[in-house]
Amino acid sequence: MLCLQRASRASSSSLIKHYHDYIRASTPGGVVRVPLASPKVIGVATSRGTRDHQEDFHSFATLSLDPEELRLSVKKAHGVDWDPSSVGVLSKQAVFVGIYDGHGGSGVAQYLRQELHGLVESVNKSMIPELYAWTQELGGYFKRFKGGVLAPWINGGESEPLDLEARMTLAFFDVDRHLSADSMAQSCGATASVAILHPLDSPATPFFSAQRLALTDTRVLLCSTDGGKVSPMTENHHADARVEAIRLRRFMGSSLITDSFGEARWMGALANTRCLGDLRYKKFGVTPEPEVRTKLLEGSEWAYVVLISDGISSMMSDSEVCDLVRGAPDPKTAAQNILSFAEELGGEDNASVIVVPLAGWGKIRGPDSTRELREYRRLQAVGSERQRRM
Repeated sequence: MLCLQRASRASSSSLIKHYHDYIRASTPGGVVRVPLASPKVIGVATSRGTRDHQEDFHSFATLSLDPEELRLSVKKAHGVDWDPSSVGVLSKQAVFVGIYDGHGGSGVAQYLRQELHGLVESVNKSMIPELYAWTQELGGYFKRFKGGVLAPWINGGESEPLDLEARMTLAFFDVDRHLSADSMAQSCGATASVAILHPLDSPATPFFSAQRLALTDTRVLLCSTDGGKVSPMTENHHADARVEAIRLRRFMGSSLITDSFGEARWMGALANTRCLGDLRYKKFGVTPEPEVRTKLLEGSEWAYVVLISDGISSMMSDSEVCDLVRGAPDPKTAAQNILSFAEELGGEDNASVIVVPLAGWGKIRGPDSTRELREYRRLQAVGSERQRRM
């Protein structure tokens, strides 16, 4: 970890960090601070399972971003002409939440916990030409890489600011560039599920009560107040997933190998092919480039956002995850409900859950559609070694 710490200090020595651990909101009596770590604001539950080491980590922070950049992102993605001046000094804030699922060791996931939110806040478009040149040095897959959403800034000729998709992509690539200084990151990696919540109300409101909210993410579950319907914002980036299979086969045909448990592995080693670290596999198509999605939320229509690691998603469906939040008195209890059910089913992997409430918290209409299934699975799991190995 020594090299990672040196890289971290070097990357931040010339940057001023403005992020903090609370969100500010306007009230008739003035601006108040609401701590993000409150169990009523963001709920977290995590377990090592039966593993020797914890390789899951998480972080959350309120970022300070350029209001013009936020305005551009909302305009570009949703056609909404949000006016930062109507919000005043609070127009810069956006809440960052992330879960990091490590593999091959905990070093990369710990680095993300410490640094990713700061990098998302601090990166700027002037870094892109040099960063792109670094990707070309990786060779293999990246010889064909044209920059993706960063392409307009590669030659330094684009005058407009970054939008949130470009900012997140730049930060993810910058992580890998810093990690390349440490030999540990050659065979150690982590996936990152990240959400950025940007309230659009005026006067400024916190995300959990915002009536209009822009959500930008790499992988979250979004639960509706209409029957608790779940909307996965992106798919899991497993090598046999549709989007990933198309991308990888265009590069080098089929290199999927199925292990003895019937699970697909890219190059016979990796389940996830969009991840940070795992640098020795980059030239074979493993990329840090995130699949970013954005959605404009009418607050009363959405109850909560859930982020989970593989220790949860491998044990239950997205619908079961979201239904387990129903009726919980606060986000912390909701996250623990999800984790406890995974443990009842015999989950052995590291497992992490983050529950983020929205304006529709506690207002889900309709029946719990997975209740009977969950009870059946719970009964089947009692004393069953087979269920423990699911």
